[in-house]
Amino acid sequence: MRARTMLAAIGIALSSSIASAQPEISPSASVTQDRISVTVEGTGPDVILIPGLASSRDVWAGLAAKLRQNHRLHLVQVAGFAGLPAIVDPDGKVAAPTAMAVADYIRRERLKMPTIIGHSLGGEVALMLGARYPDQVGRLLIVDALPFYSLLIDPAATSDSVKPQAAAFRNAMLTAPATQAEAMQSASIARLAKTEAVRPALVTAGIRSDRKTVADATYELMTTDLRPELGRITVPVEVVYAYDPIYGVPASNIDATFRSAYASTPHVSFKRIDGSFHFVMLDQPEAFARAVIDFLGNGSSATANR
Repeated sequence: MRARTMLAAIGIALSSSIASAQPEISPSASVTQDRISVTVEGTGPDVILIPGLASSRDVWAGLAAKLRQNHRLHLVQVAGFAGLPAIVDPDGKVAAPTAMAVADYIRRERLKMPTIIGHSLGGEVALMLGARYPDQVGRLLIVDALPFYSLLIDPAATSDSVKPQAAAFRNAMLTAPATQAEAMQSASIARLAKTEAVRPALVTAGIRSDRKTVADATYELMTTDLRPELGRITVPVEVVYAYDPIYGVPASNIDATFRSAYASTPHVSFKRIDGSFHFVMLDQPEAFARAVIDFLGNGSSATANR
């Protein structure tokens, strides 16, 4: 079940808005460039929040309400996701150009070593920032993301070995009839969000995403192995991940999966949040907010592979 849940997180039904019961983000400022749109609110140390595949920045609204009094929040929206117009990439990449765009944003806005928080695909972007632009980030909080998603298909997978399956998955996403795609979204969201009340909005956000962008990003996630780059991350990293008994495996198995995947990360710590599926911030908002606040207060003390 855990593998199916995580694979759903890079599948056709990926989306991430928030249910109507959650507050929407009210930006105090907005910055738009080709790859990303960023809204800024609050005052204090800088925190950049990057949502996942086919996700809206509003997925962070509950957390933002708790952080904005003491932090300046930069809420990213990725082009092609949740209604933001798509940008065609000649190489069919999404995550890597997004990381470059965020790095450019940090330089342009003269942010000083911001904390990066990323969920799912946003977690991959955060890892890329830490490994490829190490002088621009202060800390990384990775939310329910692995450095190589295809480990869930085959623990011995390589970027090359998974390419045929990733290509088939991408093609299926591009050619699925609209009615089938919507049905698959609803089914997948049920595995991604345990809280039923948030699911309809998640499905809607996915429908509003550009299908080719989502398909390309899915292929990129399935074929990109960031493990060889993790050793270049010099800042503290915390990995927050979900567990629920419905996964059908012991929690210790999930612990081992994440610890093994991040074994080469120099300064990493782990936080498991139980009673949640992939959208931890929606299923367990209070526990997730506490984890984030603790990390923001103590991230500099992260120890190696704690």
